[in-house]
Amino acid sequence: MRYQISGKQIDIGEALQTHVRTELGEVIEKYAQRPTDAQVVFSKSGHEFVCESTVHLSTGLTAQAKAHQTEIYAAFDACCEKMDKQLRRYKRRLKDHHKDRSEPVEIFGASSYILASGVESDTQEPDTLQPIIVAEMETKIPSLSVGEAVMQMELAGAPVLIFRNESKDGLNVVYRREDGNIGWIDPK
Repeated sequence: MRYQISGKQIDIGEALQTHVRTELGEVIEKYAQRPTDAQVVFSKSGHEFVCESTVHLSTGLTAQAKAHQTEIYAAFDACCEKMDKQLRRYKRRLKDHHKDRSEPVEIFGASSYILASGVESDTQEPDTLQPIIVAEMETKIPSLSVGEAVMQMELAGAPVLIFRNESKDGLNVVYRREDGNIGWIDPK
């Protein structure tokens, strides 16, 4: 498994890197059979240290955790605890409700755009109704079952996930509703 351990405008010592590899490695080995890579980023926010970790699994799913603490080791330990909880839930769901995936999730590329909000400070009408593109990026759309898509959305803590439905071979959307339930859009 590959580890990428870095700090944003802070130095990360060799002892902390070793601690991250051993502790995170134990958590991942306990719940994930074939992890591919892990990224851990440390930063400072005011008087607190922030630890953000992302683990990519061979099934195509991604687990993310973030924690704030006044000490850098405590921030990592809290983050590692959250990662442990997410991977434990993920494994339980796979075992109880979903088929065991024998091959990795197929990923498709798509363009992603960030558009200007269009809200202007004055009360004038805009010259054109065409949105202004602020940024253009490449995004990945996984090919998943509906259950796996819901699990991926919950693991990522995202409000929405677009995926290619394995059974119907079309684009679908799952999203968190205001009432706390999950919505699923399946175009005909």
